[in-house]
Amino acid sequence: MSKKFVIAALLLAGGAVYFLAGMPRKATTPLADFTVPFVYGHFQVPKENPLTKEGVALGRRLFYDPRLSGNNEISCATCHQQALGFTDGLKASVGASGVPLSFNSMALTNLLWGPQRFFWDGRSVSLEDQALNPIQHPDEMAQDLDALMDELAEDETYKALFDTAYGGISPEAVAMALASFQRTLVSANSRYDQYLRGEISLTPEEEKGRKLFMAHPDAKVAQKGGNCIDCHSQFLTSGFSTALDGFSNNGLDGEDGLLPGLSAVTGKAAHRGFFKTPSLRNIAVTAPYMHDGRFDTLEEVLDHYDSGIKDSSTLSPLIVEADNQPLDRRQRGQISLNLTADEKKAIIAFLHTLTDEDFLTDPRFSNPFEEEAGDDAR
Repeated sequence: MSKKFVIAALLLAGGAVYFLAGMPRKATTPLADFTVPFVYGHFQVPKENPLTKEGVALGRRLFYDPRLSGNNEISCATCHQQALGFTDGLKASVGASGVPLSFNSMALTNLLWGPQRFFWDGRSVSLEDQALNPIQHPDEMAQDLDALMDELAEDETYKALFDTAYGGISPEAVAMALASFQRTLVSANSRYDQYLRGEISLTPEEEKGRKLFMAHPDAKVAQKGGNCIDCHSQFLTSGFSTALDGFSNNGLDGEDGLLPGLSAVTGKAAHRGFFKTPSLRNIAVTAPYMHDGRFDTLEEVLDHYDSGIKDSSTLSPLIVEADNQPLDRRQRGQISLNLTADEKKAIIAFLHTLTDEDFLTDPRFSNPFEEEAGDDAR
């Protein structure tokens, strides 16, 4: 990645004494080599959980450890696989209970930006809060936290890692370590990123798709558009981070079929059917799509936005007003982008430029237990 187009994160972790659960932690090492593209914009790391080499290494180990589940068979990586953009390829993930979960597994990409509420319905307000939810959920990992602490304390490697990173083993330290590792999952070397850095040119079809992706249709000035950017912010392609702007009703269901979504968190009826706008980074490998995994292909997704929108009282106005047909040719009551087959094909070609092969294979994000086994074999 060109150094010209990245900035080092200002992570003041230092060697300061840090207290967690009443225990001082040893001096830690700032994550000095952590860099991000400047075009992604500002981000914040919690002061109480600075990024450190030790915290990230511990979080990576925990992420891949099935001991975090009650049956010692399911890890975070079971539902978040690196090769699939940290999704699992299933319509609905299946955890410890064997019962399919309510939602599709979300990709874990560029979590430093976008809506800082996590899960499809926004029920967690931080990565630290999010981390412990699946561990304790009876249908996901079904682990008792006290039992987990006891199990981790029996492992000398974990005892040393926790002591250095957070002063000891505790649920809070588990949450902080997992959150730290997930904050390093930055995808920024796709063909689109290389294009942004001036290293390559897109093909004519990809460039056509990029322009359609970035444009809001405006028949008054003959501007064709796919309307994608209205919800998927330009460089990150995730939801906007201001307040609850990163959540919306994208017309999957009519009034009678609306699920609570964000309204279960806010208590507001106006948020019925609202779900988090996911990042489109690595979207070509994260099928199936939507919160319930109802679409198997990107073609189905484009068909939905083009001709499958269902009207409801909370439907996003950005979708209602998006139409590539002149006003006098629009069909009354029909919501459609009116894209041609070639335009849909071009948008999908652009979406494929968001695949970051380096991210999908980066050893920094891979299973450390396999790495250790390989070292032992040598």
